[in-house]
Amino acid sequence: MALGFIVGFVGVLILFHAAYSSIQYRALLKITEEEFSGPPLNVVIELSLGLMLCMWAALTVPGKILSIHPDSEENRIVSLPSNLDFMIFNHRGKVFPVEMDVKLRH
Repeated sequence: MALGFIVGFVGVLILFHAAYSSIQYRALLKITEEEFSGPPLNVVIELSLGLMLCMWAALTVPGKILSIHPDSEENRIVSLPSNLDFMIFNHRGKVFPVEMDVKLRH
């Protein structure tokens, strides 16, 4: 897993370098007053390499894919109460008073 993080970090660094190189290239074109026809080949290669490294890291870092089949032994058992009307959740509403004497204006 550490290898995936390292490869992803290197991929992001390569992408940042490609972006910086393309900005420098555009600035050079403005100084020489040439027209932009497309990025240089080294920037395109850097972008492709950085994209591949980032995609490889994104696919390997998350870890093991778990089964979703209901008959699988790896699934945990979740039991809910039989009467769902009285389920209580913790939320921000508990900071308000239980009874509020507020009248709506019509």
